[in-house]
Formats: sequence, structure tokens, C-alpha cells
Amino acid sequence: MTTRQVPRLLSKRAISLRRQQQSRLFSSSRRVLADHVRIVEVGPRDGLQNEKSSISPEIKTELVRRLARTGLQTIEAGSFVAPKWVPQMAASDQIMKSILGSPPPSSGAITYQWLLPNMKGLDNFYKVLDAASGSRNGGGVAAAGYPTPPSSPLPQNDTGPALNTSSSDPNAMPSSPGGSGVEAMSHNEAAVASATSEPQIHEISIFMAATESFSKKNTNCSIAESLSRFEPLMKSARDRNINVRAYISVALGCPFEGPDTDPHRVAEIAASLLELGADEISVADTTGMGTAPRTRRLLQTLKEAGIRSEDIALHFHDTFGQALINTMVGLEHGVRTFDSAVGGLGGCPYSPGATGNLATEDLVYFLHSLGADTGVDLEETARVGEWITDKIGKGNDSSVGKATMARLTKKGAHA
Repeated sequence: MTTRQVPRLLSKRAISLRRQQQSRLFSSSRRVLADHVRIVEVGPRDGLQNEKSSISPEIKTELVRRLARTGLQTIEAGSFVAPKWVPQMAASDQIMKSILGSPPPSSGAITYQWLLPNMKGLDNFYKVLDAASGSRNGGGVAAAGYPTPPSSPLPQNDTGPALNTSSSDPNAMPSSPGGSGVEAMSHNEAAVASATSEPQIHEISIFMAATESFSKKNTNCSIAESLSRFEPLMKSARDRNINVRAYISVALGCPFEGPDTDPHRVAEIAASLLELGADEISVADTTGMGTAPRTRRLLQTLKEAGIRSEDIALHFHDTFGQALINTMVGLEHGVRTFDSAVGGLGGCPYSPGATGNLATEDLVYFLHSLGADTGVDLEETARVGEWITDKIGKGNDSSVGKATMARLTKKGAHA
């Protein structure tokens, strides 16, 4: 006969201690409203590059222009790769020329990033940039460092990020620059309408892999060879004061080697890239295999290797529904830059079943619910997500985007 286990009752002191711990975890949102989280919109490049149906340069350019009106400050707009390898990116030079020749209206300066694989890609990037700079006598095109986060960051590590405990709708914009979602949208539209052509910042991105198998499949070379190829490229960019962002793919799982990518290998690659002159490392969960424990272990390993959280961006895919959970882990470890794609665009061609990037709409809603400031208008972003997924005939993978548009449609019907 088995003995029934009687649940142990917590003492008043234990309950008091638990409540103190919870109060540290779930503190007032007022202390984090001023904190800024930077979102890098990768939809125009990473989100579209693997689409099988051809997408016209006009649609891609219009996507960038619409995104510029949302308040996003960093947009990955295309890539200078050989058309035979990535046909969808063949017109990136046209998109860049359009942006340089007729800057998209925005409420502030926007950084445009361009992915490239080698020196030939860099030379093509220079040609477009130099032609525009020459026609403007150097005006309107700039290179600058990544934004510095404010001095009052979200709580980190054991305290965790403070959650918004107010009763306000997290679907609305944070109270700075203030008001409800509708008021914030009107403010944003007014700013865009009155904006002059802000200086454009154009940067480059490079990409590596955290496993030998993926590196050979994706770039036809080893990790060591890839680093060697990028060394002169990064030196050239540094000599011209152009920032370099470096992606490390399959950092939390590889379609060929499984989910247990060695975090120490990721740290070694990141350290090598920073030593070569990279300004930011985007650590990418390309397949969406990442979990909270593995993400935590990876970030801890990077920290132990001397890599600062401000040098890192996190890039999640939502294959197993873990992207926002992993984002929370990143926030706990001090990361303040996250990649996403409007409408959840994207996917990995080498990973069957892998879904798109973390949707920008979902990320914005999540961050705003924590009281963080992104500068991004959620409703405007949802409109862009609906527009582009409709244009390319693809389902909208943003739950927040679809819910937001349903709410706006209902509100319009009752106006």
C-alpha cells in the first residue's frame, strides 16, 4: 500500500520571500519605458531571398519605402550576390540606386544594410554608393556607428526584464512619444509627412556558419577559409569608415549536424570576426531549433569569452514557436538588438519545415508589452506585413499582424 504524499504548505516567511522574488522579476514598467531596443528589419533581404516566384524590383523597393515609414531605423534592403546563386536578389543595385536617388520619407535617419559574399560584391556596392556620393558631392550618404543604448537598461540576469504591469493596451505604442496607438500613429504620420531627406547610412553585412557542414553547403568553403576571405573585405570597409555586420548562421542548431551546435565554436568565430573589425555580430538561429536553455548557455559562453552584449544581435526563427521565449532570454542577458522580418517572411532552404523569421509585428508587440521603446509604429508595421504577403501571394505568419489588422478593420467599420 502506497503512502499518499501530503503537499507541503509554505510558511508565511516562505511566501513573503517568494513575493519579494516575484516583485524583483515583475517590477513596474515605469523604470523601463525609456529603454530602447533596436530592431533590424531583414524582410527585404532574408525574408524574400528564398521565394521561388520572381518578385519585381518595384515591389521590393516599395517594401523598403513602406518600412521606412514605420519608425524602423535599420533595414536590410538587399544583397550583392551573384544572380545565379540567389536570383531573387539580382536587382539589389537598382533598389539601392532608387533609395539613394529618391530617399524614402522617414521621421529620422535610416541605416540600410546590404549583404555581400566577397570582394566582387563589395566592389559592386562601392560603385553604386560612389556614384550617388559623387552626384551629391558627398552629401546625404553617411557612415556611422551603431546606436548606443540609453543608460537605464532593462533589468538583466537574475532580476530579469521588468514586465509592464499597467492595464494599458500593449498593442499601443509606449508612452514616449506618448498616447494611445492611434495617437502615436498620427504623430508618426505627421513626422513622416514633414520630414526632410535625412542622411542615409549604408552598411554591409557578411555571413559565416557555426558548423563546417553548413559552411561548405552554403559557401563552398570551410570556416577558416571563410574568415580568410572576409579579412581583406573588412579591412577595405574599415578604411572607408563603413560599418560591417557579421552573421553567424546555425548558431543554435544545424540541419546537417543537429541541434547541439557547440557554443564555444560560436564564441571563437565571433571573437575572430570582432578582431577583424566587425562592428556587430548577429547570432542566428537559422533553423529555429533554439530553446531557452541552449540560448542561455550560448549567451553565457559568449560572455565568458569576453564578448559584450552590446556587440551582439540575436536573430531567431519561429519554427518551434520559441522565438519570443528566446528573445526574453536575450533581454535577460543584456542584448538590445534583435532581427525580425515583417509578416514573418523567410525560411531556410536547407532545413525542411523551417519557418520564417520572427515576425516584426510580434516582436514589436512583445517589446512594447514589457515597456520597452522601439520607435516602431505597430499598426503601420502590420499594414506593411499585410501588403507584402498579399503582393507575393504568401500567408501572413504574424499572429499579431493579423490580429491588429482585424482590429483596425473592425474599428474602421464602426467609425
